[in-house]
Amino acid sequence: MTSLETPPAVLAAPAEATVRFPEGFVWGAATASYQIEGAVHDDGRGPSIWDTFSRTPGKVYAGHTGDVACDHYHRYPQDVALMADLGLQAYRFSIAWPRIQPDGSGPVNPRGLDFYDRLVDELIGRGIDPIVTLYHWDLPQTLEDRGGWTNRATAEHFAEYATAVYARLGDRVKTWTTLNEPWCSAYLGYGNGVHAPGRQDPAAAFTAVHHLLLAHGLAGRALRAAGAQTLGITLNPTEAYPVDPTRPEDQAAVRLVDGLANRIFLDPMLRGEYPADVLEHVARFTNLDHLRDGDEKIINVPIDLLGINYYQPTYVTAREGATGGGGAYPGTDGIEFVAPVGPLTDMGWMIEPRGLTTLLVRISENYPGVPMVITENGAAFPDKFDRADPDADGRIPDADRVDYLDGHLRAAHEAISRGVDLRGYLVWSLLDNFEWAEGYRKRFGIVHVDYLTQRRVLKDSARWYREVIRRNGL
Repeated sequence: MTSLETPPAVLAAPAEATVRFPEGFVWGAATASYQIEGAVHDDGRGPSIWDTFSRTPGKVYAGHTGDVACDHYHRYPQDVALMADLGLQAYRFSIAWPRIQPDGSGPVNPRGLDFYDRLVDELIGRGIDPIVTLYHWDLPQTLEDRGGWTNRATAEHFAEYATAVYARLGDRVKTWTTLNEPWCSAYLGYGNGVHAPGRQDPAAAFTAVHHLLLAHGLAGRALRAAGAQTLGITLNPTEAYPVDPTRPEDQAAVRLVDGLANRIFLDPMLRGEYPADVLEHVARFTNLDHLRDGDEKIINVPIDLLGINYYQPTYVTAREGATGGGGAYPGTDGIEFVAPVGPLTDMGWMIEPRGLTTLLVRISENYPGVPMVITENGAAFPDKFDRADPDADGRIPDADRVDYLDGHLRAAHEAISRGVDLRGYLVWSLLDNFEWAEGYRKRFGIVHVDYLTQRRVLKDSARWYREVIRRNGL
């Protein structure tokens, strides 16, 4: 079985692969609990902030919720069999904190752990490595009622929760990641309010950033103490480009955006301190009393893998009167975030694979010695067939997604050729699913899901990906 614990070695691959990845490179797929599990009232699960948010009028497209989603909670054996058929070597999934501790703290709910126990056994029985993400945005609502990620106690509770999950699954799960995309949790959840819990407060957003990082550090140290072999975190860094590289104002705009999107997370995690210019910016909104002596040392827990989620780059330019990035980038007035151009995904996101190469190389150079894995990469495109009846030959064409994935895999390969220690690629997503505020109208899956019947049908991208895995290349 391939593993993320050891670096791949560049060896010969099957002859038909013209772009060959290193032997031992890990191929997989990713999902998230609230997006696919459904069963929100089963086996003692408590409410999460996404249960509340999706039931708030006007927050999620057409009032969609994750109540049923892909019904993975009941259909996981079928889904794992599908993974095995595709040849996946690894599967990244998240644990629903409200299943384990319905109120976010206190007694552990054994029935919640039982589900993940069964899932892990099913994966291992099929030769698929489980990669656990402990937090993919479904905070127990009770903790949010106490302040959520603006409350330091939430970070402490997270470490206790991580310890409980490891106690049940740690004998079989080797790779543990603490958080998924804390940028989204903090800025989209507490800054501009487009994600749960829907708050719009820059000071709360920056406080949430710190407490999320503190949660990573506390949980990471607890997992290490319990014996975790491979520890990581998943970020969604962006490669920010100036519209005019010759303008000092545009360069300064890039520096600020990079600080808010990337360095505010990477520097304390990997260097043990926040960047001075970022703290100066944050101090415009808060007196920094949420930072305590020793916090940065706690956050700087050694990690074995850095997960990278990549979808599109960011282009900015300094322009008087520009309104900036709003709550997603607090304090960026005077900066224009340029609208995406060229080919776009169904989310309106720019398709630019070169940004992935540049990003991976830059992180590798600026934070050397930390292996990386692409923990999410993919695109939403509409399925071009009638919901109940795929093409007559039983296939679902999605050439746009194949082209997208092919281009980004070539970009990843280019980064490897330039010395980046990249150990795996996990496509987002295995299944069409609940796409947060977009509900079910955006489809990221390589497997089509009919939400009325729960029928799964491979798209052409899934068949293509199976061949990529078989060849270990393109």
